[in-house]
Amino acid sequence: MSRPRVVIAGLGDTGVLTAIRAAAHADVVGISDKPALVSGQELGVRLSRPEDWARDYWIPFDRFRGLDRVHTIHGTLTGVDLAARKVFLLGDAADTIAQPYDALVIATGVSNGFWRRPGVRTAEQIGAELRGANDRLRGASSVLVIGGGAAAVSSAANLARAWPDKRVDLYFPGERALLGHHPRIWSRIRRRLDEFGVGVHPGHRALIPDGFACDEITAEPVEWSTGQPATTADAVVWATGRVRPNTNWLPAELLDDHGFVRVTPELRVPDHPEVFAIGDVAATDPLRTSARNRADTLLAHNLRALFEGRAPRGYRPPQRKWGSVLGPQPDGLEVFTPGGRAFRFPAWSIDRVLMPWIVRRGIYRGVRRNDPFG
Repeated sequence: MSRPRVVIAGLGDTGVLTAIRAAAHADVVGISDKPALVSGQELGVRLSRPEDWARDYWIPFDRFRGLDRVHTIHGTLTGVDLAARKVFLLGDAADTIAQPYDALVIATGVSNGFWRRPGVRTAEQIGAELRGANDRLRGASSVLVIGGGAAAVSSAANLARAWPDKRVDLYFPGERALLGHHPRIWSRIRRRLDEFGVGVHPGHRALIPDGFACDEITAEPVEWSTGQPATTADAVVWATGRVRPNTNWLPAELLDDHGFVRVTPELRVPDHPEVFAIGDVAATDPLRTSARNRADTLLAHNLRALFEGRAPRGYRPPQRKWGSVLGPQPDGLEVFTPGGRAFRFPAWSIDRVLMPWIVRRGIYRGVRRNDPFG
């Protein structure tokens, strides 16, 4: 018998992992608007050390050994025919391509700021965007980071550590940042920000200009709806968490009121047992945690269960965010549990153990040498 055909719409962090695992039991087609995994993780490292970031988070698909059996297509998704079980996309030649499926996995993620934007990109364009943001911030004597999530906190910390002569300030609306994390995590990270010389300013909610999607680094004064005087800096990094799901190619019946894909605990789309969603695009829980909790393994199991007529498993979301906040630092990598406990990988272990053995071999099933900047 021929193997079932699985189409994975979106090859970001969770899409790539799902494709690698599903390829063991199905013929997998992956569709991406980029020719590589361009991760949304570790924004602070991306802005301050783009070469280091690119080695581990900008990985062409042919570098993944686990994708050798996956057919990848570079194009823009335009629609889906649920009855005929086909997805449609515009390819590189601007021609419409139809891809049939036995199961569809929606993993198109979200748009968020200037670092997570939809649209077809070439490798040259990706590299130019990485270099451009780094050059802009390198040339600034003062940087203002707006936002209270991990992306904003990481950006402020890494920029201040990379360039200690700059003035770096972090502004967020609440009494503390990292509201999705355990309070102990913010207490520890706050001490690190003080060590790096970051100015921390709670209680500031930015007025976002009309029509501005927070998708570029700006230099205009920032106004505050909370009453403080306007603030100026040479560069303003907007990391406000205004995510927009990449679902304009999907019918409204699949989406919730905010445009995310509705799913059951088994990551299935209601009324369409052959359609699944995973990652930031999937409305699993308020934090959409299937993007960061290895739900790809569960989804690969449920795909196989679908084809073999077995019962699927349910996803149990954690109540709090966990993992790294600041990313790799010269003194090691600090990782937090959902309960706020911290454990550290020493600096020597990152390039000798963590990345080559745990991440590249264990999680990704093998990654060939990667140097996207050449």
